[in-house]
Amino acid sequence: MSKARTKRKAAQEIRTDVWDLSADNEQKHKMVLTIEAYRKFLIPLVIVINAQWQYLGELTAHDKVNAVEKMIHKTADNPNHKHKYFQIVVDKYQFFKKFPSYLRRAAIADAIGIVSSFQSRYYEWQSGIRKHKAAKPPKLTAMCKTYPALYKGQQVRYNLNYQTVDIKVWSGTDWVWLNNIKVKKHGLSRHLIDGNEIQSPALVVNKNKCQLSMPVKIKKVDREDSEFVCSVDMEINNAATASIVGKNGTVKARKFINPARDIDRRNQRRMMIKRKSSQTANITKQKLSNGFCRGLYRKSANVNLEISRKVTRGIIEFAKSHNIKVIVFENLSGWKAKAGKKGSLQKQKFHLWCHCKIVELIQQRWNELGGKVVFVNPKYTSAYAFDGSGKVKRSKVNYSLAVFQNGKQYNADLSASYNIGARYWYSLIIGDKHFSRVFVGKSSNDTLRTPVTLGTLRNLLVS
Repeated sequence: MSKARTKRKAAQEIRTDVWDLSADNEQKHKMVLTIEAYRKFLIPLVIVINAQWQYLGELTAHDKVNAVEKMIHKTADNPNHKHKYFQIVVDKYQFFKKFPSYLRRAAIADAIGIVSSFQSRYYEWQSGIRKHKAAKPPKLTAMCKTYPALYKGQQVRYNLNYQTVDIKVWSGTDWVWLNNIKVKKHGLSRHLIDGNEIQSPALVVNKNKCQLSMPVKIKKVDREDSEFVCSVDMEINNAATASIVGKNGTVKARKFINPARDIDRRNQRRMMIKRKSSQTANITKQKLSNGFCRGLYRKSANVNLEISRKVTRGIIEFAKSHNIKVIVFENLSGWKAKAGKKGSLQKQKFHLWCHCKIVELIQQRWNELGGKVVFVNPKYTSAYAFDGSGKVKRSKVNYSLAVFQNGKQYNADLSASYNIGARYWYSLIIGDKHFSRVFVGKSSNDTLRTPVTLGTLRNLLVS
């Protein structure tokens, strides 16, 4: 394969939407039977591929699938297939004899991935790359909880406007089509964007879910450059404060994003955990058992994830509405809270702060939409007033309220978001490619320097 082709493949971006299906109990039962049949078919494949890995490991991905299929599948052109063991398994299960050819190839590709992962981890263990000296070698897991991939036209068919789908399933006696299964939701509907291309979905069905995991190949787009950026300050009290800051120091728009209802729901569950753990410890006089309040922890984590998604949607819609290309954040990677005693409410707030998840989601979605995410040095963005008047004092009654040295009162998070945007433009003008600029100018002695604020950007352009 040429280097140019390799680069083109690497540039392709795949994102996955979740399509919720509206299936009745009988249809869902047949889907579950299909998944069970697929997993049973997968087990002997993993064993065969692992036994032949010394030969298969040198082949390309496409050649591996063809080679394995030739080893296990008996045809008129291939009457003497290598692994008779697999034929014994085929004779044991009725559905193996009628197993669809495309589903067989999907299972082979799946099994190759399982064995490849095991072989890589085992090689690392043999080479001495281990978490600790006494680490045990990895094990080959033949019984994997994977879901079958469905090839278009062979196992899945899409009807008008993707509102319904047909899926080929194992009924218990034969492979049949389930027709006109309604699709309730299409995730983010990436498949409707011009240039995007849907790939082979996976059928995901269990007692809680009935859906298609739909990968979509994203067409690369590039947003037009703008004289404004969307700068975002994420704090403990307000989930996110966003501002549209211009290169000339103009602030065009601002927005507070704070899903208070979800935050209250999450905090209520955390307070319930705290109360229950305190009561249990007082009664038993022992350490809490593993899995204590597991349900409440799970619900709290799910609500926190929903908070991250809502904040992400709010920031992206705000940036899109102003035709922005660049979203600017503070670089908080590796940051750890030092304030708050163990078990206190303040410590709990820091622990539940989901700024990393919000940034991760925005990077994924915004890059997909042709935008760019940039990180600047976070030092003193909140501590100094945006107008350049100096350090601010926080109100003891309302911590979100900042009092400037000239007596002006302003929202501290809003001021910080202005400074974040200003720091991006200042670094761009000065030529700091890493956006690490904190202070105005350079100093070789201990002279106190002024941090970059929105006022600094305005003065720079005036001069």
